[in-house]
Amino acid sequence: MMEIREFQELIARRYKARDQERGVPRTFMWFVEEVGELATALATGTDRANIEEEFADVFAWLCTLANITDVDLETACAKYTGDRVKGFKPK
Repeated sequence: MMEIREFQELIARRYKARDQERGVPRTFMWFVEEVGELATALATGTDRANIEEEFADVFAWLCTLANITDVDLETACAKYTGDRVKGFKPK
């Protein structure tokens, strides 16, 4: 299995230069498009393989956004790994 940081670094090695040229606003639009595709897959009950692919795409684009804004996702996610989740919103 791969750690979050390892995956983010893999995405950076492959795509960061091109993603930085595209910039945050346009990259964010790609991310939103992928979230929309995931929403469609979940809503339509498409096959499991497609749903998994869309989750992977969303995560990859999230890593891309984190890379071009200098955010370490593993560090950012630390708020969820302690005893008390910060920012928890009750139902």
